[in-house]
Amino acid sequence: MCKRPPHILVEWSAFAAIYADCIGSALPSDRGTLGIDSDGGAPSKRGSQNRPKQADQSNSEEHRGETIRAVIADPYTRTMLNGKRVITVLPAYNAGRTLKQTVHELDRAIVDEVLLVDDASTDDTLLRAEELGVITIRHEKNRGYGGNQKTCYRAALELGADIAVMVHPDYQYSPLLVPAMAAMIAYGEYDFVLGSRILAQDPVSRGMPVYKYVANRLLTLCENLVLRQKLSEYHTGLRAFSSTLLAALPFERNSNDFVFDNQIIVQAIMFGARIGELSCPTRYEAESSSIGFSRSVRYGLGVLRTSAQYRLHVSGARRYPYLDIASK
Repeated sequence: MCKRPPHILVEWSAFAAIYADCIGSALPSDRGTLGIDSDGGAPSKRGSQNRPKQADQSNSEEHRGETIRAVIADPYTRTMLNGKRVITVLPAYNAGRTLKQTVHELDRAIVDEVLLVDDASTDDTLLRAEELGVITIRHEKNRGYGGNQKTCYRAALELGADIAVMVHPDYQYSPLLVPAMAAMIAYGEYDFVLGSRILAQDPVSRGMPVYKYVANRLLTLCENLVLRQKLSEYHTGLRAFSSTLLAALPFERNSNDFVFDNQIIVQAIMFGARIGELSCPTRYEAESSSIGFSRSVRYGLGVLRTSAQYRLHVSGARRYPYLDIASK
């Protein structure tokens, strides 16, 4: 049994070796262990025939130089939620004031690991995360919201997640819904679950600015028509993925900006993923992060462009590398 070590600062490859040493003996034989790439890059899965193979990513060099501060968890026993390993990922930027609330509402009987990626915050986000005992990765330079998510999902796969649930650490979305979302995937009903702020509720009464609500409805209508879907919204920051889906999507080819959120949904649709939704109450408070009007406009244009690219790609009129995905 590996004992819990003190906080450590290591590179990706060294962390993988430590983590594998701690949990390797506790993992079933079909899961394999974390290995080290010979070139000193990120850890890779070895020895497992059943873990999903990650899609080819065009920006694999981007993660080099990331550092991890980690408290290694006790060996995983695979006893909860249909034997699935659940990792919650927190893409963080200046979330020090709300991080404790977010982490404390995560059900650790279901969530096996909490992983925070700090995107070069200027506040005490990293310190507070360490005090809470979560695994942390710090970007030395800000990579943007999309760039942060790329690290989150890549690391979750490397740490052996069967299900990865993204929760914003600004406490806008309820962490209490993580078990429900993970269960929708764990029992084989869905590959991808979105926490909807629109479904069965009035988000404006909860504080959503009216202009954002109107933009959300108009964009969602356009997207449903172009993508031929029936989702209640595409713009939520509460999402759960199966590892099989994440590994199949070339998300490294996506934008590092906010439109990443939309691009990964379109990629999931290209893959033929089963997408479910869960009604999610949200909070709009001073501590909650939010993009301004000009960036919202840029995001909206990016959403429309992504939908148009999907239709052109599917029709064969144009080809977009981030949409080159083999359907399941």
